[in-house]
Amino acid sequence: MVWGCFTREKVGPLVMLEGSVTGRVYQQTLEDHLLPFIASLDSSQIWIFQDDNATVHRTAAVKKFKEDNNILSLTWPPQSPDLNPIEHLWDELERRLRKRENIPRNKQELFSALKEEWFNIEPPVLANLIDSMPRRVKAVLKSRGMPTDIKYTNI
Repeated sequence: MVWGCFTREKVGPLVMLEGSVTGRVYQQTLEDHLLPFIASLDSSQIWIFQDDNATVHRTAAVKKFKEDNNILSLTWPPQSPDLNPIEHLWDELERRLRKRENIPRNKQELFSALKEEWFNIEPPVLANLIDSMPRRVKAVLKSRGMPTDIKYTNI
């Protein structure tokens, strides 16, 4: 499993997570990778972190960690991939990986290829994902929370 984050302007770290991802593992990932990424961003901006409603993201310890570190989180409905921009970024990463001539032969080669493609994602791709949020929210509201038919082939 990999964890990553991004803003409208740039991708953050991409991290390989080994074994089961527990609340403690997730909290440590945020501490080791999200906090330094946030520290590298423009401090005059207000940043809102979005993760999904996975059980490990909602543990009391993770919630407290976010509060203690002033990580503002976006509250959102469970199982709403239409509202999760990173899901579409994962799709973009997969498309890029499939276009590669040399197919990774093991986990380390796969992660190296993922990182190479991740850090080559251009800012307009990221901006498009963020800028599409109002349209996606409107579509989800219109569908009363059901999946929408919005396509993201232009990212």
